[in-house]
Amino acid sequence: MSNKATHPPDTPLYPIREVSRLTGVNSVTLRAWERRYGLIRPQRTPKGHRLYAQDDITRIERILQWLNRGVPVSQVADLLDQPETVETPTQDAGDWASQRQQLQLTIEAVDLPKLETLYHQSLALYPLSVAINELWQPVILSLEAKWADQPDELVRRTFEAFLRSQVGIRLHYANQATRGPLILLSAMPEDPGLLWVLMCALMASEQGYRVQMFDRSLALKELPNAVSRLHSSMVLLSSGQRESDDYIRQTLPKAAETLNVPIGVCGEVAKLRENDLRDGPVHMLGDDLPQAIARLRPLLRESGIL
Repeated sequence: MSNKATHPPDTPLYPIREVSRLTGVNSVTLRAWERRYGLIRPQRTPKGHRLYAQDDITRIERILQWLNRGVPVSQVADLLDQPETVETPTQDAGDWASQRQQLQLTIEAVDLPKLETLYHQSLALYPLSVAINELWQPVILSLEAKWADQPDELVRRTFEAFLRSQVGIRLHYANQATRGPLILLSAMPEDPGLLWVLMCALMASEQGYRVQMFDRSLALKELPNAVSRLHSSMVLLSSGQRESDDYIRQTLPKAAETLNVPIGVCGEVAKLRENDLRDGPVHMLGDDLPQAIARLRPLLRESGIL
């Protein structure tokens, strides 16, 4: 299929707002795919507004399929017009590894202007779930593994402060724009920072939830009061650590029984402690953050909250 806009005159056309709703790709990303890579070529009104036909929407869906298979956006153009049966390029052929290396080196160099550029670029070029899965989560895992052997508080705290500022701005406006369920989001006691919480907050906000994020681990005994006073629909806890046996096996399940809303766990701790919490009152949502957030809506429906 050509990416040229050559639709018949009677072809139904959709504005970018509607295409974003249909495909789940935000308008900033759609514009970036057009301007930077020429992946789509919508028609324009006399005033310059973009209009998309059904074959443009189909093309966007194919782009998403390739991205979700781990193909970097820079390679998608060469794959779009190939047969559906073409195999996914090997990882060696992609540039995810180089992007991850560049991001990690930038973080470790405490180069905040470049970090801001990479942050906004990743969120503009990719759906958030792809950006988190392929770029941000792997880099955070790599950094935390390195910091476990060679602590670097300056890098960690600077990186967290940067993300806290960026995510905080995003949450502020997103919370005002949606009436979705409110999630209380907190780190667990042994997590030394907010990196996992911040990634969860980004993903939850993207999926239409309002997010109340705590800068420090909220004591479990405070959860009932927090849920009541903030009118929360769910509590979500995250950690990149294993957390203590007593906390996971006793304190957390007891706290879950005192709540009248679901309590879920995501991040690395969900993988490390899956067997410990599998059959209890705490919902294990997994270490894949986009999938973890996707599991919230069915969980809220089962609980009678939605």
